[in-house]
Parts: sequence; C-alpha cells; structure tokens
Amino acid sequence: MGSSLLTNSSAMTALQTLRNVSTQLATTQNRISTGQRVSTASDNAAYWSIATSMRSDNAALSAVSDSLGLSAATVDTEYTALTSVIGDSSSGLTKLQALLVEAKTAGIDRTKIQADITQIQQDMKLKAGSATFNGINWLSIDTSTSSTATPTSFNLVSSYSRVGGTPTIGSITVTTANYALYTTGGATKTGILDTVVGTGSTAAAIDTISISALTDSATDQTTLNSYITQVTTAINSVASAAANLGAVKNRIATNTEFVKTLMDSVDRGVGQLVDADMNAESTRLQALQTQQQLGVQALSIANQNSQSILTLFR
Repeated sequence: MGSSLLTNSSAMTALQTLRNVSTQLATTQNRISTGQRVSTASDNAAYWSIATSMRSDNAALSAVSDSLGLSAATVDTEYTALTSVIGDSSSGLTKLQALLVEAKTAGIDRTKIQADITQIQQDMKLKAGSATFNGINWLSIDTSTSSTATPTSFNLVSSYSRVGGTPTIGSITVTTANYALYTTGGATKTGILDTVVGTGSTAAAIDTISISALTDSATDQTTLNSYITQVTTAINSVASAAANLGAVKNRIATNTEFVKTLMDSVDRGVGQLVDADMNAESTRLQALQTQQQLGVQALSIANQNSQSILTLFR
C-alpha cells in the first residue's frame, strides 16, 4: 500500500492502542486509590449489589452491638443492687436475718436491735431506688396505670439477621415483676420486700418489720420466728432474681462476642467480593505504564511517517 497523507494507518493503530492502555491504566489507578476492584455498580453490578446489602447488614449489627452494650450496663446495675441488698454479715438481708435471730435472746434490748433493723431497711430501699441506668429501674417500679408506670417487660435487642429481604431482630425479654423489690402506685404492694406477709399481729412486710414492742412471751417469740422465716424466704427470692440476671448477663456477653465475630465475617465476605488484589494491581500498573510509554513512542514514530512524504516533493 502506498503512502497516504490523509490516512495514516500506523498512527491510527498506535492511537487506538494508546487509548486502550490509558483506559486500563485509569481503571488500575482507581483500584489502587480506592483499594477496591468493585467500587461502583458499573464495575460489577451483581457484586456491588451484594456488597451494598452486606454493608447495610453490618451497620445493623453494629447497632445491635451498641444496644447490647447498653443492655449489659443496665443489667449489671440491677445485678449489683440485688447482690448488695442480699448483703453480708454487716449489711442487707443477711444482716437483718442475723439481727432477728439475735432478737430471740431472752432479756435482750430489742429497741436497740430495731435501730439497726431500721437502718438496714432504709439502706435497702435506697439501694433499690438508686439502681437506675438510663432512666430504667427494675427493682423499684411503678405499678400504676399512668403514663409514667414501669413497663411490665423490656426487650433487650440481642441479634439481627436477614434472609432474603426479611430482617429478623432477636431480643431477650426481661419481666420486671421478677426483680421488683419495691412497688409504688398500685393498690397493693407486690415487691419482694414490701409485700405484706402473714395475718393479724404477725402481718408485716420486710420493709416495715418492727420488733421494738416485742417481749419474751411465747406469742412474740412466734412472731419473731415468722419474721425470720419471711426474711429467709426473701433472701432466696432475691438470690433467685440475682441468679436470673446473672444468666442474662452471660447471654448478653455471649451475644456481644458473637455479633463482633459475625461483623468481622461479613467484612471478610465483602472484602472477597470487592477488594482489589494490591499485589496484582501494582504489577499491572507497572506493565501498563511501560505499555503507555511504548504507545506514545509508537504514535510519535507513526506521525513522523507523514513528515517523510514532504521529501518526495523537494
């Protein structure tokens, strides 16, 4: 084929090759700068759609993790107060039981013992009322029908999953009546420590037990026995409530660890779909840069062919 001034086939071929190399180079540079081989839907619509949905799921799991942290703090606050109410040899129900046993001693000054009992009663009520986290208190509850009444149960968000387009949110249900030590607003007291037990002269709630007027008579000794039994039962009830919260604490801790592990798994899954192989991309970048330089050189040589035509007319 003869030389043509209007149609430079070599230059056209070199230019087309250079354009192709430049396009590939731009793609590679974008992958290196973003760290992703699929950063937009145009890169790979299917993978981009899956990755977007999985990232959305991970955001929901992150919210679950935060909710579990809040729930753990709430449960820990209530658990701490319950164990404090149970007390030990110097406080709480344990000390109250010991004082009542001591009050059965003949000739003892029960008025002085009552002074200690009153302090314990006030201390337990204070601890129950102080067991509040983020406005939630399960130990001292309002059982009225008003808008400020304590809900009968709380659902602690514990998990999130999605099958197809249907999300499922799991929760741990906590029934407040199981942990209530004191109640307000209702017609009758229903808390563990303010429920009246017994009849007649022995009728009393742990919160209102008073032994100042008791004597060494058989009747008063029977009353003391009923108080001791009542406190023992309360210790078992509070211990059971604390054990239940302990189980909830363990479940929350397990779910928290699971959610964090699941989030890591989702991140790895997304990475496998859309992350760029930086080793391969760096190698490809060097190769494309070399091809671009050669393409520019080839185009320059092809353009010089047109200049050689001028020599034919000299």
